[in-house]
Amino acid sequence: MNSLYLSDTFILMIKKIADKKEDISAALDRDEAVATMEPLLIGEDSRHRGELTDLAVDLAAKSAGFRRSLPQGLLAALADLVRAMNCYYSNLIEGHDTHPVDIERALKNDYSTDPKKRDLQLEAKAHIAVQRWIDEGNFRGRAETAEGIRDIHRRFCEHLPDDMLWVEEPDTKERIRVVPGELRHRDVRVGRHIPVSPGAVPRFLAHFEKVYGRIGKTDAILAAAAAHHRLLWIHPFLDGNGRVTRLMSHAMLLESLDTGAVWSVARGLARSESSYKEHLRECDLARRNDLDGRGNLSEEALASFTRFFLETCLDQVNFMETLMQPDRLRTRILLWVEEETRLNLLPPKSGAVLEAILYRGELPRGDVAGLLDLTPRHARRSVSELLKRGVLTSKGPRDPLLLAFPAVLASRWMPGLFPERTADD
Repeated sequence: MNSLYLSDTFILMIKKIADKKEDISAALDRDEAVATMEPLLIGEDSRHRGELTDLAVDLAAKSAGFRRSLPQGLLAALADLVRAMNCYYSNLIEGHDTHPVDIERALKNDYSTDPKKRDLQLEAKAHIAVQRWIDEGNFRGRAETAEGIRDIHRRFCEHLPDDMLWVEEPDTKERIRVVPGELRHRDVRVGRHIPVSPGAVPRFLAHFEKVYGRIGKTDAILAAAAAHHRLLWIHPFLDGNGRVTRLMSHAMLLESLDTGAVWSVARGLARSESSYKEHLRECDLARRNDLDGRGNLSEEALASFTRFFLETCLDQVNFMETLMQPDRLRTRILLWVEEETRLNLLPPKSGAVLEAILYRGELPRGDVAGLLDLTPRHARRSVSELLKRGVLTSKGPRDPLLLAFPAVLASRWMPGLFPERTADD
């Protein structure tokens, strides 16, 4: 009797698993027309086009000018800091607060003993790894593709701790595992918006790729904003859509503006989070009247979000440009060096090394002794201390010295880049 009962129970369990797999393999497609997410672009005949084109041209000029103003040797160090900043603000929008100092610790495999903080550090480390992969040019030409979008999700999620790969169905409280790179097989609700049926997601992503993959440079800048909303509107994954979308937008801007990864829109979006999310909600709305474009969704709302997005980008370029003004940056760095030297935490004349690299971009190791008027042994000691403090870096023991921007000093060297840590952090 017990044997029969166990057998029947086991068969029932297997049947449920099989039924679930069958449901997943045949994800419901309600045959929504891909035109329901039009317009995907602000057309040339739109009354909003002129103003938005002017903003795109201004952004392209400002971004290029800022990058050209930086010595080549500073680009990599600044991009490293911006990746930590971008990760911090993008995760903050999702309610995950991991300070860049803790992110920097995670990159050195130095984790908190608190399991929740450790998980957040691992999440941040995964985000930075994906952005670095994008910044190094591995994603060029793929940002708008369905395969590329899935690749971002896969690369981000496959390094997350297991606890972060589960979502809870709000009505049934069922826990569902998020599979890295896998499109959702369930219906979802995002606030008031109900995204397309799960079976329709591949069709909508194919249309997304078709439209955004065939545009010129100016349209590509405008499309970075439009695509940002439309991908969230499709909501292709069970979880992680926000981070994937912001990384996609980062990749689109990196390619269309050749940003050098030395500024990020995520900081601006997080600092205006309520406006950012309200714009996204407005873009979910249907066309209001005959003056609101010819698509299913509101062109006016999409144009308004595009304006907000581009103005936020401009604000962030201007902010970073102000931070990196050579004279002001030099003053902040030398003031820090002076204080550290007075406390015997740095060797005398350390400021001269940092100042030289700040203007030249890099400094051959052999030049340090002459620059400081020291013996080679004492020059090596000075360099060793600066390397230990994380303000210098080098590709190898014989390679030139480069300036670094450690997160722990950001409040002194780059004030306003992100909040200072509090005593409770």
